[in-house]
Amino acid sequence: MPGIMRERFVEVTTDLLDRDERLALVTADLSAKLFDRARSRHPDRVLNLGIREQLLIGVAGGLSLAGLRPIAHSFAPFLVERPFEQIKLDLNHQGAGAVLVSAGASYDIAGGGRSHQAPGDVALLSTLPDWTVHVPGHPDEAEQQLRTAAAAADGLVYLRLSNQGNARAHGLVGGAATGRLRVLREGGAATVVAVGPLADTVLEATAGLDVTVLYAATVRPFDATGLRAALDGQREAAVVLVEPYLAGTSSAEVARALVDLPHRLLALGVGHDELRNYGSPRQHAIAHGLGPAGLRLRISRFLAH
Repeated sequence: MPGIMRERFVEVTTDLLDRDERLALVTADLSAKLFDRARSRHPDRVLNLGIREQLLIGVAGGLSLAGLRPIAHSFAPFLVERPFEQIKLDLNHQGAGAVLVSAGASYDIAGGGRSHQAPGDVALLSTLPDWTVHVPGHPDEAEQQLRTAAAAADGLVYLRLSNQGNARAHGLVGGAATGRLRVLREGGAATVVAVGPLADTVLEATAGLDVTVLYAATVRPFDATGLRAALDGQREAAVVLVEPYLAGTSSAEVARALVDLPHRLLALGVGHDELRNYGSPRQHAIAHGLGPAGLRLRISRFLAH
């Protein structure tokens, strides 16, 4: 993958802080040293709070209510799962906008053990209203999504960065990020929705299969119109979701999109059963059936049903 999303995040955020006095960055130790240059230039708008994730969200909410546009950053389990009550109360309940940018995704930091894994982050945020959730599959997508979120006057945005990714930016149109589903391949037997960094794996897994492959780098709001358009003219309304977090996270979105249309759904993603071994990200992906061979087997069985 050309470039690492987290490195691009640091580079772009440093640039944005120089350009926009309305922006502020809040960290909780993790990645803080990467922003030393930004902190030296803007000590009043680049704040490292130490290992206090609940405070991280509370401060972000306060900065928002004071008229700033805060960007809060940590690893996914410490940014979403640990301070979830503060997200609910200090952001949503207070009507405070913020941009949350995570790293680590589901199991990028597999060597850190279960405490550093957060496959349930998108599912958690989906219980709250008004969130835009981006799951980029390439650093160029992450950059454009971040720039758009930072430039917004308000609103709640979650940007989920990963060490995994695709060889090219499938989610850009004319250099701009789009929240719509994009058609990567056309077929007639089913529609496969590949989310973020799993797109290239899905394309490899479905090579030669009679399926349409759609790409999503933004999952909330979910592009119901794009999904329905892809199903138009297919032999049956059969959908396969392939998500890099908990399996079934977007099943309710598909159900709402197709509420008036009988359909079959196969939801693939990180399994709910906990893996107790450390391993590598690749080993975790294979164990959850998210490698090319595992995906092809399960999708093929679904098509043959």
